[in-house]
Amino acid sequence: MLRIPGQAGKDLCDKTLGVTRRDIMRVGGSAMLGMSLGQMMEIKAQAEEATEGGGPGWNKAKSIILVYLQGGPSHLDLWDPKDDVPDNVRSVFKRIKTKVPGMDLTENLPKLAQITDKLTMVRSMSYTPVGLFNHTAAIYQIHTGYTADKVSPSGQLEPPSPKDFPNFGSNIIRIKPPEEDMLPFVMMPRPLQESNVVNKSGTAGFLGRAYDPYYLFPPGGDLDQTKMDRINVDDLQLRPEVSMGRLNRRARLRDLINSGMPQIDRATEKYGLNKYYESAMSLISSGRARDAFDLSKETEATRDRYGRTTFGQSCLLARRLIAAGTRVVEVIWPKVANSDRHSFDVHTGLSARMKNESGPMLDAGLSALIGDLDERGMLEDTLVVAIGEFGRSPIRGVSTSGNSNTDDGRDHWPYCYTAIAAGAGIKRGYVHGESDKTGSSPLSDPVHPIEMLATMYHSIGINPHTIQYNHLNQPRELVKAAPVTALFG
Repeated sequence: MLRIPGQAGKDLCDKTLGVTRRDIMRVGGSAMLGMSLGQMMEIKAQAEEATEGGGPGWNKAKSIILVYLQGGPSHLDLWDPKDDVPDNVRSVFKRIKTKVPGMDLTENLPKLAQITDKLTMVRSMSYTPVGLFNHTAAIYQIHTGYTADKVSPSGQLEPPSPKDFPNFGSNIIRIKPPEEDMLPFVMMPRPLQESNVVNKSGTAGFLGRAYDPYYLFPPGGDLDQTKMDRINVDDLQLRPEVSMGRLNRRARLRDLINSGMPQIDRATEKYGLNKYYESAMSLISSGRARDAFDLSKETEATRDRYGRTTFGQSCLLARRLIAAGTRVVEVIWPKVANSDRHSFDVHTGLSARMKNESGPMLDAGLSALIGDLDERGMLEDTLVVAIGEFGRSPIRGVSTSGNSNTDDGRDHWPYCYTAIAAGAGIKRGYVHGESDKTGSSPLSDPVHPIEMLATMYHSIGINPHTIQYNHLNQPRELVKAAPVTALFG
């Protein structure tokens, strides 16, 4: 263990406190920072192996934005309209043409219709659930690539655990940390939640808390559309009692300790162990992260373009964070699943909610994000994926998950739904796969959600079959799926 010298009760950064060579050398040889040299070298080797790959779209993305549409948006009422079908299947919303023939949407998405030439629609998302397909288990799958060990008869999961599989973003920043002194992974504007299970699959799980995202959850309820105006990032600045001089003295003490350990220093110099400490210091002292969170630096016109809603301003903030050097941003739909109003979990009241709330919010925020990134030249190396945990049932009013549904509602449907992808070499103006006449199942090119995860890893230059070790030291692939390289040009 490391023994820090000094008098009891004194500030150990005080330069008047002496450090002897004997004190410096009191370091156990078996571990450093809780990790042995062998483990550190093994992790480095794994990271190098993880970044070996190739093929269409490989390593095109420097960063990823996941727009997670929790609740399960209805593909039939948004981006896969159907005609000549029974009344209880047909959407109440009209079909509209877009900039690309064959990429028709419903009238809920007029702004997205103007940028279909910048994106790919995957109309053949599909999987067969194990047991009941309720939100919590489906959320876990789309974020980790794995199904949970324990699922109750109602489809609910246990609370988050250090034994959980990591969120995809945590895996990415472990293998490919950001190149800038910036927060590597940010999740907003609320935790992943279903009923009383909060933040399941929203952590680094068995990787350890060091790889958790930075959680930006402003105060205010799900119906509060101004909560992004109350962002608080006080934890990204120095405490008033810690001056820059004191912080620099701490850095000098660290350097002094390191200089007294030449054998360890020589053994680890090429592994860059100091860069993480230096990045953390720079992050706090430079103000780079705090500036990125300041939405007031945007013009009123830009903020209006994204929509003055929690979702719209979260999408705008995602663009700012990526520009500042963040590697992964997850924007979670700002309404929990089993609820009303602008939730996508439309067991009832679909027509009014989709037309007046969720439709306009989604249309403005997602279209502005993709369009703005493209206009700034950032879409070339930023992958944007918008996806829910499943779609909605083709037949209105039926029960597919044990929930009750009115004639103006649709139940859960994992067998066929739609995802959106754009940027980082993703084809523009392209439809991948096709659903059948009623949007019930894929006719061609089915894509499992974990294949989309594999595609995200592939895009950022990480082999999805990379082995990592869980809390029991058991080998596990990042995801047991291959990337859908047909999505790339």
